[in-house]
Amino acid sequence: MNRDEIRATAGLSLIYALRMLGMFMILPVFALYARELPVPATAAQAGLAVGLYGLVQAALQIPFGWLSDRIGRKPVMVGGLALFALGSALAGATDNIHWIMAGRALQGAGAISGAASAWLADVTRPQVRSTAMAILGAGMGVSFIVALVLGPVVAGWVGVPGIFDLTALLAALGIPLVIWGLPAAPRLPADGQSASLRAALVDPQLLRLDAGIFLLHAAMTAVFVASPLALKSTLALPGEQHWKVWLPLLVLSLLPVFALFRVVERRRLGRAAYIAAVALIGLSMLLAIELWMSAAGLLIALLLFFAAFNYLEGALPSMISRRVPPERKGAALGVYSSAQFLGGFAGGSLGGLALGRWGLAGTYGLVAALAAIWLIMAFGLQASEEPLAAPRQHPTT
Repeated sequence: MNRDEIRATAGLSLIYALRMLGMFMILPVFALYARELPVPATAAQAGLAVGLYGLVQAALQIPFGWLSDRIGRKPVMVGGLALFALGSALAGATDNIHWIMAGRALQGAGAISGAASAWLADVTRPQVRSTAMAILGAGMGVSFIVALVLGPVVAGWVGVPGIFDLTALLAALGIPLVIWGLPAAPRLPADGQSASLRAALVDPQLLRLDAGIFLLHAAMTAVFVASPLALKSTLALPGEQHWKVWLPLLVLSLLPVFALFRVVERRRLGRAAYIAAVALIGLSMLLAIELWMSAAGLLIALLLFFAAFNYLEGALPSMISRRVPPERKGAALGVYSSAQFLGGFAGGSLGGLALGRWGLAGTYGLVAALAAIWLIMAFGLQASEEPLAAPRQHPTT
């Protein structure tokens, strides 16, 4: 990577990580907090308060991505971070579950994932773009693991309202970084003012990739529904110590990914590597079905799953960005991000149903079935032929 690519990747990854750290810290503590409100929240209200963020994100990624094609990445990013900070502050300032839900919805309205991915695609060359996208995803993964450890600790110090306030502060700190810390995205062509969502919604190749990220995040969420119970049962590890498994798994699964990206880009093996990674998702879950009661078997299955996941998390947005002109990247990646959030919602719902009906093996079987469906679609993907040229360097004003 050159200096601007490193700067963009590091800056956007930091914004992602800081923004999501507070979001994830809420997860292990919110249900108990909701029960202790002056008017205790029902289980349905607590669940809705948690889920509203993802649903609003899914609804707004497409218009925000499209808007970033029209007015530029920077104003959309700044506005999204401001909305996210305001929503966090609102949720932290009240002890009424209805206002907390409103704050969570306002947090979700800061839907900048598509615009951020488009910005990173704008300023990175094709041969390093997958690596940059993987670093972006890894920053979120590390935030998730760290947040699961810190959430109960920070809640003990400042309470759940304090976590919301901290989340607002971290989002606000991202705004000056967006304004002054990131390299300018190339100026979009004039016809970007008429960027078409229709093109992103009807292209069969883009839809295959959108379906891929939907299935990837459905699989990941379902795995996280089942695996904490598997870790507790198989490793006799209490929940507060599960990070001791997740963090090494995340690091080890990332080690081969960056080297693989270099080989894939150099030899133009993107389609073959994509199909192989989808197949590895299915294989890892077949192993989990048979071996989850063995400590070594469970850990090997999860390591293979996350190696494939981390590769696909970086490869998919890079593949999307290669198939659309610059003036439509925001719209295309907005559709992609919406599919990503909807996949997480679907995976959590289906994973919970499968766990209740068929147990751990059945949940892993569900993920294997999703991978099989995905593999059939993956064979219909055409190779991208984008030339490995440097991006334009005409900054916006």
